[in-house]
Amino acid sequence: MPVFVALLRGINVGKAKRVPMATLRHLLADLGHSDVQTLLNSGNAVFQARGTAGAAHAKAIAQAITDALGFEVPVIVKSAKEWAVIVRDNPFIDLAQDPARLLVAVTQDAAALARLKAIETLVSAPEAFRVGPHAAYLHCPAGILESEAATALLGKVGQAVTTRNWATALKIQALLPDRL
Repeated sequence: MPVFVALLRGINVGKAKRVPMATLRHLLADLGHSDVQTLLNSGNAVFQARGTAGAAHAKAIAQAITDALGFEVPVIVKSAKEWAVIVRDNPFIDLAQDPARLLVAVTQDAAALARLKAIETLVSAPEAFRVGPHAAYLHCPAGILESEAATALLGKVGQAVTTRNWATALKIQALLPDRL
């Protein structure tokens, strides 16, 4: 069965939208997914599922969360192969001394990814930003909190995306099978 990565946006920050990882694992299992693993408390899951449509899995997971917990959570699902490409194509790997200052922004569709190009005007040197074919990457050497581009990416401009820092992206990759 194919392996997928599910990324939930905006959960477990403060008291709103609390999604315990045990609950997420149970919801995924109830959807018929197997070998479910979660990572950290920020809404990262790896699972096996029938079918190959990440968008369909994302929609089903989002609906299961709404049904079980009573609130909406944006969910993005990528296949293990897609995730491997996202990690491989990071243009700033050599720049990032601190992986917490390198963000990877993932969307469910190409149109949402293309809209992130608006952030380019907010990038201040020595920051670097690039929208690739599968993800956007933002390197903030002075820190995420100091960056207007990061604020936009994490705010309204980035509503259709979810971000992970590079350290988390690599931890997700480590959960995936070696052979894709």
